[in-house]
Amino acid sequence: MKIRFGYVANALGLWDASPSKTLTFTRYSALPKNERMDKLKSITAQNLHHTKRILHYNIAHEIELYRLSSSLVPLATHPEVMWDFVTPFKNEWEEIGRLVRIFKLRVSFHPNQFTLFTSQREEVTLNAVKDMEYHYKMLQAMDALDTGLINIHIGGAYGDKNKALHRFHKNLKKLPKEIKKRMTLENDDKTYDIQETLYTCEKENIPMILDFHHHMANKGDNDLPQYLDRIFKTWNHFNMVPKVHISSPKSDQAYRSHADFVSLDFVLPFLKMAKELDQDFDIMIEAKQKNLAMQRLVEEVAAIRGVKRISGSAVEW
Repeated sequence: MKIRFGYVANALGLWDASPSKTLTFTRYSALPKNERMDKLKSITAQNLHHTKRILHYNIAHEIELYRLSSSLVPLATHPEVMWDFVTPFKNEWEEIGRLVRIFKLRVSFHPNQFTLFTSQREEVTLNAVKDMEYHYKMLQAMDALDTGLINIHIGGAYGDKNKALHRFHKNLKKLPKEIKKRMTLENDDKTYDIQETLYTCEKENIPMILDFHHHMANKGDNDLPQYLDRIFKTWNHFNMVPKVHISSPKSDQAYRSHADFVSLDFVLPFLKMAKELDQDFDIMIEAKQKNLAMQRLVEEVAAIRGVKRISGSAVEW
């Protein structure tokens, strides 16, 4: 069983390398009109440059799994701005894509919690489609559609899960098919558990990302070993191994919050459970200390008897 590890957005070992520098609409509006586009382009150029720096860092450290920042382009989906962020940076997007392809990196996006398809309000659904289109355009600009994924949650329950799930399936029809082919769903820590998320993924033929921390916070009566094989099988029609999200609680009082690092004791039961299936999979670390947390966990897992480290961010068990 091979496990690759990755992290989210920011490489903390690099100086001033945030790929998520932003510009609020208030600040944008306060600028003279002839300066607004230059400001948008300046911040986007910074974010793309820092993304390239991070990818080079990942390549040097043999980290093949990476979640791109959703904030690469400021105000990309704001109704009063919505600008062409591809054409002015054609070379930059293509350069990022070349790195992804040449070094076989697995990249993804994770839009925010407002990108959901369960709302009763049509404008919420339309905004979700718009946000998915934005992420799809970035993957397209990188020529990374073969492997790039866009992961979201099912959304809210609005007092009635059955009705909300019915709306999810109905509203999802508004998402262009080519974008749906690049999306995944994950279970969440309060509302939709692994069983509900799995059923939804199976019905829509969408791969499911298991978030182990979310599952531990929202288990219900679900026994994970009964579902893990089915969760992994939702990836069968994709040409890639399943992906799992890993983090651990900040504290007993703040159980749903992510800790700075990942507790091996917390995740070891899951790793042993996965070992029973002997299925290759990837782990995205969602800890506050980003790549530093990932590297520490890799070292701790590699120290387990019977586990062999095979690269900077991968082990065999």
